[in-house]
Amino acid sequence: KRDPNLTKRTATCLSWHPNTNQKLAVAYSSLEFQQQVKDMSFDSYIWNLEKPGKQELVLKPPSPLVTLKYNPKDPHLLLGGCYNGQMAYWDTRKGGLPVEISSVELSHREPVYGAVWLQSKTGTECFSASTDGQVLWWDVRKLTEATERMCLDITRQGLLEKALGAVSLEFEPTMPNEFLVGTEQGIVISCKRKAKTLPEKISSTYSGHHGPVYALTRNPFYPRIFLTVGDRTARIWSDEVKESSILSTKYHCTYLMDGCWSTLKPAVFFTARWDGVLDIWDFLYNQKEPSLSMKVCNEPLFSLSLQDNSCILGCGSKLGTVTLLEISGFCTSHKNEKALAGSMFEREVRREKVVESRLREMRLKERAKPELQEKVEENPQEVFERVRREFFTIIEAEQQRRVLEETQ
Repeated sequence: KRDPNLTKRTATCLSWHPNTNQKLAVAYSSLEFQQQVKDMSFDSYIWNLEKPGKQELVLKPPSPLVTLKYNPKDPHLLLGGCYNGQMAYWDTRKGGLPVEISSVELSHREPVYGAVWLQSKTGTECFSASTDGQVLWWDVRKLTEATERMCLDITRQGLLEKALGAVSLEFEPTMPNEFLVGTEQGIVISCKRKAKTLPEKISSTYSGHHGPVYALTRNPFYPRIFLTVGDRTARIWSDEVKESSILSTKYHCTYLMDGCWSTLKPAVFFTARWDGVLDIWDFLYNQKEPSLSMKVCNEPLFSLSLQDNSCILGCGSKLGTVTLLEISGFCTSHKNEKALAGSMFEREVRREKVVESRLREMRLKERAKPELQEKVEENPQEVFERVRREFFTIIEAEQQRRVLEETQ
C-alpha cells in the first residue's frame, strides 16, 4: 500500500481494526520540518486489504497525523495526534472529517507521538504524550480542552523547561494505574495514573539508551516485562529492576526505528531498521543474532504493527509504503514455550538483582570511608621538578638492573 500523493510522506503509525483483520489505519506525516512543502497533503487513510489499490476512507486532519489509534471497544472511533500538537477523533460512520478537534491554544505545543485509549466505562477517555514534555488526558465527548495535565520533569519540580520530550507511550489495560513514557533523552519514565502529586506520579526511571526511545511495548504474556527500541539496540526490561535492562540485542550498524512483541510467542519480537531490514528475534533460542533478517524495502523502515493473534505484520517506510508480511514460521508456540520464556525472564531478573545489591554495598562502603584530606596545592614548577626527578630515578634504576644482568 503506497502513499497515493506525489510528495511522499512517512508512514508514521499503523493501527489494525480490532475486530476484522482486513482494515488498517495508517497515519502519514513528514517529521522533518525543513522538508515540508506547500502542496504536501495532510490526509491519512484507512486501507481495506480486500479492496486492493483504493483507500476505504480518507481522513482529513487539521495537521498531518503522527499517531493514529483504533478504539478497542468501538472500532468506528479513531484517535489521532497531529504534528501541530492538536488531538482529533473520527467516527468512520460520519465520514473522513474529524468529529471534534482540540483547540490549538489548549493542546500540545509540539508533535503528538503517543496516543492511547483508556479502559473506561464510557470508552471515550484517552491520553496523549508529546515532545513538549507533557502528558494530557482527554475525553473525546468534549475534546476542546484536556481534563488533566502532567509534566514529565524527572526532577519532580513540575517545571516545563526541565521536562523530557516524549516520543513513545505504553499503557497496559490489565495495569490501569500505570503507564510508561519513552523520551528523546533515552530515559523511560514509569508513571502512576492516580497519584495526587507529581513526585508520586513519576514513580521511577529506566536509563539504557543513548538516543530517543522510539518503541516501548509490554510483553503480552508477561506484562511486567517490556521492550524498548532506540539508538542501535533493542532492550528487554523488568519493572522489578531499575538499574539496567535484563536482556539486550547486539549494537547494530544502523539505527532501529520501531519494534513490537509477537502476540503468539512470548520470547519473539520484531525490530525495524533504518536500512530497510526487518529483524525477527527469538530470544529463547538465540540472543546473539536475529532468527530471520529480511530486506523489506530500500528506504528506512519506520513503523511496525502486528495483528492480534495473527501472523500478518505491517511495515511502514519513510516514503509512505506499507508492506504486509505473513510471518508464518513464527506463529506456532511449541510445548512449554511460555513456561521456558518465563523462566528465562525470572533468571535474568534474579541475576540483575544480585548485581544491583552488590553495587549498593559498594556505594555504602565508599560513603563510609573517611574523606581524604585535601592535598596542599603545589607550584607548577615544583610539580615539574618532582616528576622530573622521579623519572630519572626510574631510568637510573633500570640502567643499573641491565648492567647487573650483563655482568651476571
